[in-house]
Amino acid sequence: MAHIPSFDQLPFRRRIQALRWVRILWWPLVLLIAWGLRARLGGAVLALLFFGVVGWAALSGWLASLRRQFLREAQLPSFLADKVREAYPQLRPRDADLVLHGLRQFFLAHSRSKHQFVAMPSKIADAAWHEFILHTRGYARWCDIAFGRLLHHTPAEVLGKSARRNDGLRRSWYWACKEESIDPRKPSRLPLLFALDAKFAVAGGFAYVADCSAIDKAARSDVYCGSSFGNEGGGGGGGCGGDAQGFGGSESSGDGGGDGDGGSGCGGD
Repeated sequence: MAHIPSFDQLPFRRRIQALRWVRILWWPLVLLIAWGLRARLGGAVLALLFFGVVGWAALSGWLASLRRQFLREAQLPSFLADKVREAYPQLRPRDADLVLHGLRQFFLAHSRSKHQFVAMPSKIADAAWHEFILHTRGYARWCDIAFGRLLHHTPAEVLGKSARRNDGLRRSWYWACKEESIDPRKPSRLPLLFALDAKFAVAGGFAYVADCSAIDKAARSDVYCGSSFGNEGGGGGGGCGGDAQGFGGSESSGDGGGDGDGGSGCGGD
């Protein structure tokens, strides 16, 4: 007898596609059942509709969780590591793997922010992302599995005068910290995505330290501070502001992020 694989044994693509179709068909099925049984159920139709809401929310959460698992575990194209090492010859094979892991952190920040704008804080991870995008069909398929839509490229950047970009960087910072169990407001170390450029001495890259209170900022004007992402009082930075709790909305609404309108300031850079 042929072995029938369980759902968890199916490839990510097939599991995600199956859940997408179940979610698409969920409400038509629930409404069809409610309509067919309306005479028998009476007031219980409302209970069936409530069940529909709970079921749809559960399916949505399951799909989001499976996509995050895909982002953490699915193999990235093998050519990416080679392309990164061609662009940065100082990298060893395991160094290129770290760069790709940093890129995964960026993709997870996008996913966990419910597809709100996130900004890329690393030049070398951005180079890997750009190489991936050049293979348009494979990248589009990968994005469809991971996000359900195409993730368009935006250049790497640091905190500045644009509130939207600052919020995007704060989302990247917040979720990269969460992936490594770092307190995003009082970081004891940098998450990998924000440490890559300095670690590999990337020309024109962005160098971060976890907390600038221990260094002379005037003497090291090219250093950016992780602790600045949690500052809500402004200071420096040309009056730049942000939305929602100092982290671009991510902190105020749990795992998925939000889109609030409060908050202020861009911190000390």
